[in-house]
Amino acid sequence: MHINSHFAIGIIFSSLFHYFLNFSLLNFTLTVIFSFICDFDVFFSQYAKDHNHRMLFSHSIIPSLLIIIIGLLINWPVLYLSGFTYAIHIFIDTLDWGTNFFYFNKKLLGLKLLITKEELENLPNYLMKYQKSESFFDAKYYTNKYCLGIEFLLFILMILFVSMFALEYMWLIAFYFIGLYFHLSRHFLLKKIETSKNPSD
Repeated sequence: MHINSHFAIGIIFSSLFHYFLNFSLLNFTLTVIFSFICDFDVFFSQYAKDHNHRMLFSHSIIPSLLIIIIGLLINWPVLYLSGFTYAIHIFIDTLDWGTNFFYFNKKLLGLKLLITKEELENLPNYLMKYQKSESFFDAKYYTNKYCLGIEFLLFILMILFVSMFALEYMWLIAFYFIGLYFHLSRHFLLKKIETSKNPSD
């Protein structure tokens, strides 16, 4: 799932937390940030198996458990709730492409609904059909009506939850559109690359 959708989920849960705990801006922001921060490990993909950032430690369940434990030990609710929003991210990522959930087994786990077993076993052959290998994953995502439907639903829920439970933090939604712009601009760039005539033809 895209970073803007993880952000939306962070806003939804943080709005609920705020309703019961009356979060300050710092606390509200922390629980939102932890809902998507692990996606920044994409900048370290070169160190991951098959250059897949979801194989990194940060995309396992372990960091969220450590954050929750530390939060409980020092009795800081915001920290263990941040660990919870981090964990939600990891669980959701098991649905589309899978994650290295337990880390040490170095294996992608999850339903992996966006890729078939045959595609996974012969992935290099599928990637060779594209000028940019990431276009394969991009195309699979944007041609899946369920992914797009879930993104739209999460956006609506984000607006509803922050309006009902944390109206004073509504302005934070502006950051959602930064993530959306990043993914859409990347999508259209990849589409342009794939539809343009290959110079070697």
